[in-house]
Amino acid sequence: MADAKVIPFDDDRSRARRRPARAGQEAAVRSLPGQQGPEEHLSAAGPGSGAAEGSRGSDGPVEDEAGARRAAGDRGGWERRLAGGLAFLRRRVTGEYEVDEFGYDKELTDQVLMSLLRPLYAKYFRVEVKGIENIPAEGGALVVANHSGTLPLDGLMMQVAVHDNHPAGRHLRLLAADLVFMLPVVNELARKAGSTLACAEDAERLLRAGEIVGVMPEGFKGIGKPFGERYKLQRFGRGGFVSTALRAGVPIVPCSIVGAEEIYPMIGNAKTLARVLGIPYFPITPTFPWLGPLGAVPLPTKWTIQFGEPIATDGYPLEAVEDPMLMFNLTDQVREQIQHTLYKLLVQRRSVFF
Repeated sequence: MADAKVIPFDDDRSRARRRPARAGQEAAVRSLPGQQGPEEHLSAAGPGSGAAEGSRGSDGPVEDEAGARRAAGDRGGWERRLAGGLAFLRRRVTGEYEVDEFGYDKELTDQVLMSLLRPLYAKYFRVEVKGIENIPAEGGALVVANHSGTLPLDGLMMQVAVHDNHPAGRHLRLLAADLVFMLPVVNELARKAGSTLACAEDAERLLRAGEIVGVMPEGFKGIGKPFGERYKLQRFGRGGFVSTALRAGVPIVPCSIVGAEEIYPMIGNAKTLARVLGIPYFPITPTFPWLGPLGAVPLPTKWTIQFGEPIATDGYPLEAVEDPMLMFNLTDQVREQIQHTLYKLLVQRRSVFF
């Protein structure tokens, strides 16, 4: 016990003896070739080096973050579409949607009917639209077009063309023959899509309400003409569409459609069968009725729809509608403009299908 020695905790002498040894070790480490201290190692590596970035690697986290954002955006898009679809179904079930006095259902048309027609318009017929700026951004206008194709697909494609291409997102209200409204299912769909009976009273009401109205004056004479007379306009009737435009004071926009004539090349007409069935014609094509339902598939022709320069009618006096010569001249002017544009488009066309 006499040899025991007490060393105080605050003995600076022991710490003083240890410091030089530690400093000497660090100096010795720095003096070794290829060795650096921790501070020198970091400063030599630099903030932009791979060592400083550790496990981040080259562009790895950036790509991961971008992928995560895209995935989140996709999920958000699907969630919004799902929510919109469920809300649409709820309004359908509860009846919380609006239709106008003609039965036009804008919501159903925009979200369902146009979506069903769009693949046929864009992918199958590959419709090219020209002169859409000739349809006014506001107010009424009467679009007058040629009619062809055995089945009235040209009217539907013209509706999609106006709806999807017009800067103001306008909708074309078609005037349809009474046969359309006598067919089950077709009757309801036509009303929902904005079509109405082809009569002067309904047309004038729509035009005065500021709607874009579409009419095809050839009627069944145009849509049911034989393939040998393709792109030759039939008679436009007595000019009833001109008097309607004059009364409403709206411009007439001629429209020429190329491509519809060849979707069902009509090489014959079974008139007796058509009379029995009560329809204007019974078409015979290279595929129908020989191939059954498969023969009803239209050929994938390439379409062009061109809207011509509008013909103003608001400069005529109200009594002009009683002038038969003026009606004839304006009708002939519209018809000639459509026919001239058809020939021009046909000359420019390189192929029926491509």
